[in-house]
Amino acid sequence: MWNSGTAAGAFLARESALIERADRRTPWAPENGPLPALFLSHGAPPLLEDADWIDELARWADDLPRPRGIVIVSAHWESAPIALSATETGTPLVYDFGGFHPDYFSMSYATPDSTWLADRVAASLPDDYSVVRHSSRGLDHGAWVPLKVMYPAADVPVVQMSIPTHDPARLLEIGAHLRELRDEGVLIIGSGFGTHGLPFLTAENIGAGAVPSWSAEFDDWFAEAAQAGDVETLANYSSRAPGMPYAHPTVEHFSPVFVALGAAADPEVGVRTTVNGFWWGLARRSFQVA
Repeated sequence: MWNSGTAAGAFLARESALIERADRRTPWAPENGPLPALFLSHGAPPLLEDADWIDELARWADDLPRPRGIVIVSAHWESAPIALSATETGTPLVYDFGGFHPDYFSMSYATPDSTWLADRVAASLPDDYSVVRHSSRGLDHGAWVPLKVMYPAADVPVVQMSIPTHDPARLLEIGAHLRELRDEGVLIIGSGFGTHGLPFLTAENIGAGAVPSWSAEFDDWFAEAAQAGDVETLANYSSRAPGMPYAHPTVEHFSPVFVALGAAADPEVGVRTTVNGFWWGLARRSFQVA
């Protein structure tokens, strides 16, 4: 259904230029202060065919110092207790999708050894958190697809953390434990999607760019609450947000929002939106918070 005629054409046409601009970014240093926490709408593999979205993500990365490491929580890994991805260089990716161009199943993103970062993540969590360290589980597409655009040289250590719960309060707490890593040049990312009502999309949404009312209404609500730093309202999205449950018939693509907000120094200060608009009728809203 989703198979297009090309695989990552827009990305491949820009890959050399993306690597060159990434090489020009200044590495994080203590005088830069803490890196922000991010929530990004990660897209499916065809994000790599969307020139505008690629440019938006690249500009976002340009605005940040190059991090020492990245800890990313993806909607596509739900596992309790908390699990951390394998840390060896070149651990194979997870191709957790179907129906796309066959070339996507052979893409690579060989990040450096991240043992030190996994150690640091585990140390930041209290003793009553059980942490599982995987020896073979690589990055899934909620991590490697956007990172391939933002950090195309794959030269930043990356650790993926599983989502152990969908309770916003618990996820905010997990983010708060990770907050100290920002002071050490580590970028904390929650990777999900602003809306994710895939069962309710039509050919019109995908082909003609139509936006369902449930997606637009939820995105407006999301933008207003996030800009106001209204964490309480956001945490009650399942009962308060318009467009539910169509916007998120399952909640895993919204849950990463709370890890990012929890990692913020003061989430009530509000967020800075970096990407908005819609893709296949779904909200691409992404933001950073100090």
